[in-house]
Amino acid sequence: MPAITQNNTVDPAIIAQGDAWFHQQKWQPFPFQHETWKAYLAGRSGLVNAPTGSGKTYSLIIPILLEYLQEQADLGAAAGAEKGNGSKAPTSGLRAIWITPIRALTNEIRQAAQRAADDLGVPWRVGIRSGDTSTSERTKQKKKPPEILITTPESLHLLLASKGYDKFFGNLRVLVADEWHELVGTKRGVLLELALSRLRTIQGPAFRTWGISATIGNMEEAIDVLHGRQLSVDRCPLSGPEPTTDNRQPITDNGQLTTDNPQLIKSNTAKETEIITVMPDEIERFPWAGHLGIKLLEKVVPIVHSSGSTLIFTNTRAQCEIWYQRLLEADPDLAGQIAMHHGSIDRKLRDWVENALHEGTLKAVVCTASLDLGVDFRPVETIVQIGSPKSVARFLQRAGRSGHRPGAKSVIHFVPTHSLELAEASALRQCIERGSIESRTPYIRSFDVLIQYLVTLSVSNGFRPKEILAEIRQTYCYASISDDEFAWCLDFITTGGNSLGAYDEYHKVIVEDGVYKIASKRAAMMARMSVGAIVSGQVMMLKYMSGGRIGTIDEYFISSLKIGDTFFFAGRSLKLVKVKGLEALVKKSTAKKGKVPSWTGGTMPLSTQMSTGLRQALDDLKHENYHDQELKKLAPLRDLQAQRSAIPGNDELLIEYFQDREGYHLLMYPADGRGLHEGLATLIAYRISQFAPLSMTIASNDYGFELLSDQEIPIEEALGSGLFETSNLSADLEASLNANEMASRRFRDIAAIAGLIFKGYPGKQKKEKHLQSSSKLFFDVFSQYEPSNLLLTQAYDEVMTFQLQEERLRNALDRINKQRILFQQPTKATPFSFSLIVSRLREKMSSEKLADRIKRMRLQLVK
Repeated sequence: MPAITQNNTVDPAIIAQGDAWFHQQKWQPFPFQHETWKAYLAGRSGLVNAPTGSGKTYSLIIPILLEYLQEQADLGAAAGAEKGNGSKAPTSGLRAIWITPIRALTNEIRQAAQRAADDLGVPWRVGIRSGDTSTSERTKQKKKPPEILITTPESLHLLLASKGYDKFFGNLRVLVADEWHELVGTKRGVLLELALSRLRTIQGPAFRTWGISATIGNMEEAIDVLHGRQLSVDRCPLSGPEPTTDNRQPITDNGQLTTDNPQLIKSNTAKETEIITVMPDEIERFPWAGHLGIKLLEKVVPIVHSSGSTLIFTNTRAQCEIWYQRLLEADPDLAGQIAMHHGSIDRKLRDWVENALHEGTLKAVVCTASLDLGVDFRPVETIVQIGSPKSVARFLQRAGRSGHRPGAKSVIHFVPTHSLELAEASALRQCIERGSIESRTPYIRSFDVLIQYLVTLSVSNGFRPKEILAEIRQTYCYASISDDEFAWCLDFITTGGNSLGAYDEYHKVIVEDGVYKIASKRAAMMARMSVGAIVSGQVMMLKYMSGGRIGTIDEYFISSLKIGDTFFFAGRSLKLVKVKGLEALVKKSTAKKGKVPSWTGGTMPLSTQMSTGLRQALDDLKHENYHDQELKKLAPLRDLQAQRSAIPGNDELLIEYFQDREGYHLLMYPADGRGLHEGLATLIAYRISQFAPLSMTIASNDYGFELLSDQEIPIEEALGSGLFETSNLSADLEASLNANEMASRRFRDIAAIAGLIFKGYPGKQKKEKHLQSSSKLFFDVFSQYEPSNLLLTQAYDEVMTFQLQEERLRNALDRINKQRILFQQPTKATPFSFSLIVSRLREKMSSEKLADRIKRMRLQLVK
C-alpha cells in the first residue's frame, strides 16, 4: 500500500528515514529526489529527468525501500495493538523490477541498491538476471525470487515464457526503466512496452511504472511510450507526423481514461561541462577523415598522466583496439596501467576492467559506448572523446562520466580525427549552450516483435486473444492495430499464413478451448532461444587453444585471415591457429604487427541537431566570426576554400563542379550527415540521369556528397528544372534506389525477430550466408504470393522511415529550395572536396597505397 496518511499526504516520518540515510553518506538530498520519493510513496507513476551523475538511481531505490519500512511499521503497530508485540511480517517475494539497457550496469545498480537496503535495515536481496546469469542461479531465483530484480528487456520476456509467471510476479509493485532514453526508439523498447502491458493486467491499478532518463528532444513522447498513453487511432503507418498533446490518451489497466497522468520530475541541478579541444599544431588544408586522430596521440598521453583516471571514448571497436595499441607504443610505461573495454570482449574481462576502474587502480581505459552508462565511477576525473560523436546527447552522456557525482564538473577533451571536425566541436558547444538535444523516434506497429511476443506467451501459460488484444492496444506501439491485423498475426503463428501453411514447422501454436498454446517442446525451446530484438551479424567465439575465452569477433573478419596470420584483440597479439565451427582458436603471439579487427555497424549518423549546428559553424567560418577557438584554428583552411571556391552560409548551398584526369566531379555540401547524403546523392544522380544517360560513382560524408562521371554532367540544366523538388519524392526514391534490395536486407532482421529464421542451437549456429539466403527466400515468396504480408510491408516502411529518413530528406530538400545556390567551378580540388575524393578512393585501395596516393594528390593541389 502507498505510504500515505489519512489526508492523502505522504507521512513525513518515512521521508525522514531517507534523509537520515543520505546524511549518513554525507550527502544532501536534492529537491527532485524528495519530489520523486513523495510521488512514489503516494502511489504515482512517472519519469525522473536529471543529468548524469546527479543521483537519479537513488531517487527511486530509496522510496522502494522506504515503502517496505512503512508497511512493516504499520504491521507492527497493528500486531502490537492486538498482541502487545511488534512482530513483523516476512518479506513477500519480488517487489521491484529494475530494467537496464546494458548488462554492464547490472553489478553497479545491485551494489548501490543492496548497500542502501542493508543500511536501512531492509532484509531484502537484490538479484541480477541477464544473459550472463548461470542456470543454477536462475533456478534459485524462480524458487525464491529476490525482492529487487535487475534485468534486461530480453530476460524479462524469458520470465514471461516461464510456466506460472503470474505467480512469480504476484507481489510486484513497480517496474523502473533505467536509462529510458536508450530504449526509446528501439525494438527493445517495444519489448518492454509489451511486457508492461501484461504486468499491468496482472497487478492491477496499484502497479507503478517509473522511468529514469537523461534529457532528449521529445521527452513528452518518451513518457507516453513508457506509460502507454495512446496515440489517436487514426495514426496507422509505422511512422508518421510527430504526436501532439492533443492526441495523447492516458489510460488505466482496464483501458478506461484517467486524469492521473504520469508525473515528470525534472532536476534543476545544472551540470557544468567543460569542453577542451585538443588542437593540432598546424591545420592541414586538405583534410581527410581519420588520419589526424593518431597524430594527436602525443598530446593525449600527457592528459592521461595528469589525471587520476581517464576514460578514452572511441566511436568504434576497431578504433578502440588501434588507440590502445598506439598508446602503449607511445608510452610503454602505461603497460599495466591502462585497459580496454568494448562489447566484444569477454564478460569476465570486462568485469575486471569495471571493478578496477571503480577501485581506482587503472590510469585509463580505452572504450566504446560500452561504458557510456554507469551508476558511479567516482575515480574518473577526465574524459577524452576521439573523433566527433555525431550526437549532442551522446557527447553529454560521455562527458557526464567525469565528475559523476552531484555538483561535480565534467571535463571532456575532444580530439578531432580530421581538420573539419573542429567545426563539429564548435557545433557541439553551441548546441549544448542552446540545450538542443536529439529526439528518439519510437517504433510504431512493429509486427515482428508482436509475433515473437505472442509465441512467448504461448510457451508459458498460453493466452486468450481477446484479453491480449485489449492489452497491446494500451501500448504506444500498437494503439492503432486493427482486428484484421491481429487476426493475421494469430493466423501467422498457428498456420504460417497464406504462404507457409503447407509447412508444419511454421504451425508453432495450437488452440485448445480458446487458449493459444505452443505446439511442441521443440517449438518452445526454439522460441525461448529466439527471444530478443537485438539482431547482429554472425559472430565467432575467440578462444585460446587451452580453452580460455577472449571474446567474440565477426565471422567475416576471421574469414579474411589465413591460418598463422596475426591480429590484435583486447590489447593482445594473437595468431590464428584453427577455425572450428563458430570458434576461432588462437595462441599468443609476440609479433608487433598485425591486422586490427573491424566490426559491422560502426558508422554513427550525424544527428539533425548536429547538422544544424554544423551549418551554423560554417556560416560563422564564412563571416570570420571566430567566437570559438576551433573556428579560429580553421582560418588557413577557410582562406584556401574561399580562394578556390566558396564557403556556404546558413542560407546557401555550395555546389562545386570541375574536371580532372578522373573525370567530371559534381560536389554538393548540404551538411546533413553521411546517412542522409547517401540517399540524397542517389536521388540527385537519378534526376540528373533523366537529362542524359550517365554512369556515376557516388561518395558521401557528413559534409556533402560527390558524383563522378566520365562524361560531362548537365548540372546547370538540372538546376533549372526542379532538381530539389519534393513533389515526386517518394516515387523518385523508389525509382532511384534499389528499394527491393534495401527492403530485403531490412527483412532479414525482421524475419529473425519474428521467428521465421532460427539461428541454431548453442555451438551449432547457422552460418551468416545461410541465414541471408533463408531470409531472401522468404522475402521473394512473400513478394510474389503474399504482397500484403505485414512483415513484408513493415520492411519497406522501415527502410523509408529509419534508413532513408524520408521525412528528414524531405525537410532537407525544402530547406535547399529556399537557399541560394553557390555554383562554383574551381580549376582543381578544394579543401572541402578533398575528403570526399579520399573517402571514395578508400573503398578501392589498401591503406598503404591510399596514403601514398594522398601524398601525391596533395603535392599536385598545392602547386
